[in-house]
Amino acid sequence: MASPYRAIFAAPGTREFSAAGLVGRMPLSMMGIGVVTMISQLTGRYGLAGALAATLALSAAGMGPLISRLVDRHGQRRVLRPAALTAVTAVAGLLVCAQRSAPEWTLFVFAAGAGCVPSVGSMVRARWAEIYRGSPRELHAAYAWESIVDELCFIFGPIIAIGLSTAWFPESGPLLAALFLLVGVFWLTAQRATEPVPQSHEHHTGGTALRSPGLQVLVVTFVATGAIFGAVDVVTVAFAEERGNKTAASLVLAVYALGSCLAGAVFGLLHPRGSASRRWLVGVCAMAVSMIPLQLAGSLPILAVALFVAGLSIAPTMVTTMALVEAHVPRTKLTEGMTWTSTGLAVGVALGSSAGGWVVDASGARAGFAVPVVAGAVAALVALLGHRRLLERSTDGEGRGADDQYRYGRGDNEERDKHLA
Repeated sequence: MASPYRAIFAAPGTREFSAAGLVGRMPLSMMGIGVVTMISQLTGRYGLAGALAATLALSAAGMGPLISRLVDRHGQRRVLRPAALTAVTAVAGLLVCAQRSAPEWTLFVFAAGAGCVPSVGSMVRARWAEIYRGSPRELHAAYAWESIVDELCFIFGPIIAIGLSTAWFPESGPLLAALFLLVGVFWLTAQRATEPVPQSHEHHTGGTALRSPGLQVLVVTFVATGAIFGAVDVVTVAFAEERGNKTAASLVLAVYALGSCLAGAVFGLLHPRGSASRRWLVGVCAMAVSMIPLQLAGSLPILAVALFVAGLSIAPTMVTTMALVEAHVPRTKLTEGMTWTSTGLAVGVALGSSAGGWVVDASGARAGFAVPVVAGAVAALVALLGHRRLLERSTDGEGRGADDQYRYGRGDNEERDKHLA
């Protein structure tokens, strides 16, 4: 482990909660693609599969910020365990209905219930933020590490979900994802020493964290970014099936995540200077441009190479996004603020997976790769138009933004929180 990463794990309990977060986040990469694979195996309908994945993602998008707001007020343990149990129960209902060919409306009902899943990644990042508040270099490395963990989930999650559902029985991928969620959440919430202390009710003023103009830009941009991810997942599975090797889709998607993982590991070793908002803008534009070569992919190996290159811009952009969220959201709403970015991604994944499935059903997998290209263009456009809002927080005299984050001390953060609240 490189020195910056070794340093962040010097604090007691950090290894344990990061490991629990890894387990609890596996469903992030397994559930949606597992449902797509399961339904396509059972019915052969990618439109229905994409619509169910979209329902799951939209439900998670709606419930996620609410769950995180409750966590900020009442603590992780009291909120996450009931939420996880609710989600797992709904997943069980979805699998039973799918296996028994129940009416389609029952699938959508249980898919919506399965969206009551907590944003485990936001919970872990909130713990890092509590430990290293006022230590920007360590926090940068911690956020980079968690992006690496995210990508590890996306490297192995699709392989496990698609592999199990195609080689064992169709429902096995989502089933294992639900078990990962249950184990991860209960393991994480058992670690009380590193859990952020919930703030008293009087500190929760000013309504939702989404009132921040900077956070609004990040969330809207991430809707389009999520559409890239959702469309790539669905279209890649269809592309692999058209070429007679559906199981290989998991390996191709793993290569996509591997590119992001390697880029995130390198980015965490650096000490970025200058404007975080400009780095974020460059990252979003790079993700958009990287979708164009997918149109030229005529085989699975070429698609894998194109996705590896596309993945290089993901983790650095996500790390910078977390720094921007911390800069634009008061500490009492930090978990909620981080979850809103996940919500934007979830909404985008829903839109992208649905659009990708419809295009595949209508015109084939090659045509489906037009969906992430369009989504990337929208993300870049929104980022360009809204970029000024991220800069305004840094210069409006009310507080410092992420462009100044590397000069924060503990007292500076507390003063910023007063202004933002």
